[in-house]
Amino acid sequence: MGEQPIFSTRAHVFQIDPTTKKNWVPTSKHAVTVSYFYDNTRNVYRIISLDGSKAIINSTITPNMTFTKTSQKFGQWPDSRANTVYGLGFSSEHHLTKFAEKFQEFKDAARIAKEKMQEKMELTSTPSQESAGGDLQSPLTPESINGTDDERSIQDITQDSDARAEINQSSLPFTHSTTIGKHWESELATLKTNNAKLTAALLESTANVKQWKQQLTAYQDEAERLHKRVSELECLSGQANVLKTHKTELNRKIEELEAQMKDKEEEIERLKKDIVGAKELETQRDTLSQQLQHITQGSLVFLWQNGFKVDSSYETRKKIHLVNCTTDY
Repeated sequence: MGEQPIFSTRAHVFQIDPTTKKNWVPTSKHAVTVSYFYDNTRNVYRIISLDGSKAIINSTITPNMTFTKTSQKFGQWPDSRANTVYGLGFSSEHHLTKFAEKFQEFKDAARIAKEKMQEKMELTSTPSQESAGGDLQSPLTPESINGTDDERSIQDITQDSDARAEINQSSLPFTHSTTIGKHWESELATLKTNNAKLTAALLESTANVKQWKQQLTAYQDEAERLHKRVSELECLSGQANVLKTHKTELNRKIEELEAQMKDKEEEIERLKKDIVGAKELETQRDTLSQQLQHITQGSLVFLWQNGFKVDSSYETRKKIHLVNCTTDY
């Protein structure tokens, strides 16, 4: 079946600064897919991650590797083959814990595979050591020429190319060359399969990038629209505060005018009462004037009848004037 992905997650990828060996340098602009791959033909576990068309992680898991959690969302492991330290930043502690558990699981599997291979090597080398005759050489096998599967698992693609070049040397026996040629044909087919899978993953990542860019553009447009709406609402809120203040002032003025109008109405009622009283006084004055005239006329008649001389002397007119003035008051 060749190499297959067995677990995937998403994280931000970092590498240690090769100069300072202290600072982290981001190798991805955003969270990318980080996957565990397993090659059942060689019992090899690898961690692979692509950022676009660039492989930012290509790390073969060996038994001596250690994954360390440095915080709730960040973990790291050293890779001596790549001469670097990889770091992963996860979105949650749960994703970090799951990745660390898988790392330990595949690390143990790699260790067990290595131990089994070492036992196989020991069983294979025992007959050769017990064979008689120091001048006799042990028979050539594919393992003695190419190394064990575990040794090949820690070799890079360039080392595989060098091994293929060595196979083509004319010093190898024909039978072993044929066996090794078939083996490397199988390796080449596996590499082609892996290359096809990586190409498919690259195309999928490219499509995802386009989709993410479209979503980002949509989110930016939505954020701009919401920002404008917030600005409009803030303006409306300011206008509402001004209207509220103006309304409060108008209500206060209305209350003042209503109080003044009430005072005026009370004053009008008081003046109406005064007018009625004045009219009554005027009526009383007219009545008294008429009564005074009657009394005056009766007095003059009485004086005339009793022999008093009535004329229009000054004294008489004065008396009459004083009587009229008294009546007005």
